[in-house]
Order: sequence, then structure tokens, then C-alpha cells
Amino acid sequence: MQLITTTGSDTAAHAVIRLNPLDDVLIARQPLVKGLVLKAEGIEVLEPVPSGHKVAARHIDVGQPVRRYGQIIGFASQPIEEGQHVHVHNVAMGDFSRDYAFGVDAKGSPAPTAETFMGIVRADGRVATRNYIGILTSVNCSATVARAIADYFRRDIHPEALIAYPNVDGVVALTHGVGCAVDPGGEALAMLRRTLGGYAIHPNFASVLMIGLGCETNQIPDLLAAQGLTSSHSLRTFTIQGTGGTSKTIASGIAQVKSLLAEANNVKREPVSARHLIIGLQCGGSDGYSGITANPALGNAVDRLVAAGGTAILSETPEVYGAEHLLTRRAVSQNVGEKLIARIHWWEAYCKRMDAELNNNPSAGNKAGGLTTILEKSLGAVAKAGSTDLVDVYEYAETVRAHGLVFMDTPGYD
Repeated sequence: MQLITTTGSDTAAHAVIRLNPLDDVLIARQPLVKGLVLKAEGIEVLEPVPSGHKVAARHIDVGQPVRRYGQIIGFASQPIEEGQHVHVHNVAMGDFSRDYAFGVDAKGSPAPTAETFMGIVRADGRVATRNYIGILTSVNCSATVARAIADYFRRDIHPEALIAYPNVDGVVALTHGVGCAVDPGGEALAMLRRTLGGYAIHPNFASVLMIGLGCETNQIPDLLAAQGLTSSHSLRTFTIQGTGGTSKTIASGIAQVKSLLAEANNVKREPVSARHLIIGLQCGGSDGYSGITANPALGNAVDRLVAAGGTAILSETPEVYGAEHLLTRRAVSQNVGEKLIARIHWWEAYCKRMDAELNNNPSAGNKAGGLTTILEKSLGAVAKAGSTDLVDVYEYAETVRAHGLVFMDTPGYD
């Protein structure tokens, strides 16, 4: 289902854009002043409308749906006259049915094109785009140690530390604020372990150090077992308590990284298939233009990547809320579509338990930029997913094994 079917404009200055013949609103390409006549639309602007915001293309009664992209973005909370500014003061959320129509727009996957990129092939066949040594922490208590080790190798602080290793992009610490005082059998710990397990085997890391405190709930041996991993030459694990304290652990970590640098530096780039590329998609600071400029451009890049056999991960479940039916229509199977809807229902139940609303997602900056509801924001967000089939749905930090467009259930932090 195509969200943008036509792109019209009016007046010599191209003041507004009509995205779809079914739309009740037009998008201001520039600030609209009161009294401006939009000649192509036959509409007089009744009040100032900021750039990127919406102006009513027709009269809308109270309770009637308001459409952008040909889709519902909310309902009129008061009568809206043709030419008025349409935003949070006169549009509100409301319930409406959505036709999930599983798979009706799925197109199938043609044979991948023979695109390549210059990648780094690891000994086990994994392909990297970068070449780092990683330092992970099992618990927040070891974060300071991990950062101290990584800082020793920062080129802006100690430029001499990596001068002999030009093929090593750096040493990076990935820390977090959890790992203890958590339910050992709970979802939060399982998510953390999936995340750390994914980083531990990420191809962009030539080697990884995993550092714990020693007494935390997230014990490193349990973490590794849960993720099917074992300590090795390239995945080294130790604890602060087992090493003898903070200073000794920092010194040990620095020494271990030094011992790994020569091997990490011994890489070369070579042409590899684009099927090895995985790109994550994330929103940030969206406004009224994002859904018709940057997001569709990214969607076009996603279509090209998928055509070459690569993978794109659409995420942020609260930011596709209200537009999920556009994705289920592209699902390769009903099972894939239902997996997405199950995650939507989880978020609905979660918000109900927390006495929250999914429509609280649009930030003050989103609204200042012209986005009125989460429904409108979501319709723009799904444009990042291009137009190819949705081949699978994953929970947070699950290993992505499919090729093509997939969805991962994550929070939205915009």
C-alpha cells in the first residue's frame, strides 16, 4: 500500500503539498500567513500555519477522522474549517478498526542482485564492516573498569597506543546500568543476556573482553550458557573480585587488549556479497517533513539493500503503533503478521498496567515540528521500511537470521 500517491503544489512558491487524494490536510512547505490563497486547491488560509504543519483541505466535523497519507492520523476534537491549522488543539486520538489483511501486498523475493562491498571476513566466515576490540560488562559495577581500559587506547587521549595498529578502528567499552538485583528467571535479565550475547559474537569485534564484578546476579558463566557461548581466545572473561580489585583488573584488561592487537590488526578488506549487510533503522527528532523526505529516502535504500540480499531491521514498536496494518499486509505469512500484532498487544497491555498512553510518544519537539499524534508519526516511521516484504519479527535482541526486511520489538526513545 503506497502512502504517497501524488505530490502536488500550488502558487508560484509551492506553498503546500497534497500527499494523497484522500487526505483531509495539506502539508505546509513554508510558513503560511492568514489570507494566503492556495490557488490550486481553491483554499484560503484562515490562520497562520507553521512550516511542516497541516492546513485543512476541507471542513471536518467533530469526531470525523482526519487523514494524511490516505490514512487516519486522528479525529477532529472540534469543528475544523477549510483553511484552518490542524494540530493538537483540534485533533485527538480515537479507536478505529484496522484491516491487517495478512500478506495481501507481499510480492515475493526475486533473486538477489550481485552487489558487493569491501568487508572483513573473519576466520569463521562472519563478515565485518569495522574492526574493533570490545569490552563488555555483565553488570553496572564493572562499567568503570571497562571504560578505564578502553580509555587507555583512545586515540584522542593516547595517540601512541594504537599507532602500530592502523587496521584496528579502536577499543570500545559497551556498558549498561543493570545486571544485579534482578529476577534471575525474569524477562529483563533474559533481554540483557541476549543483548550481551549478540555483542560477544558481533563480527565487528575482532575480540571481546567480558568483565564482571563477581557477585552479581548476572553471573558470566550463566550468561554464556544461556547464549550458547564459551570463553575462548577471542572471548575472554574475568571478574574484578577474581582478579584482585579495581586497579589490578584495569591493568589486566589493558595487558590482554595489548596481547590481542597484533592479531586484530592482521586483517584486510575484500569484496564480499551485500547479503552480509544488516542495517538497523531508528527514528530521532522526527517532524512533519520526516515522513515525506528522509524516511522515504531511507526506505528506498532499504529496498536496494534487500534486493541485494541484505537485511534491514525496522524497530521501535511504539513508533509503528497505528500503522502496523501497513506492515502486516506485506508479511510473507499470517504467522509473521500475527507475531507483529502480538507485540503491539503487549505494548497496549504494558501501557495499561503503567497507566500510560501510547499517544504520549510524540515528544514536544515532534509536535513543534508538526506531528500531532502517534498515528501520524508512525505512518512516517514505517516509510523507513521501504516497500519489500516483511519476512520475520523478532523480540528484543534476538539474533536475526532472516534476510530481507524484518521487525524487532524495541522501545521508542524519541
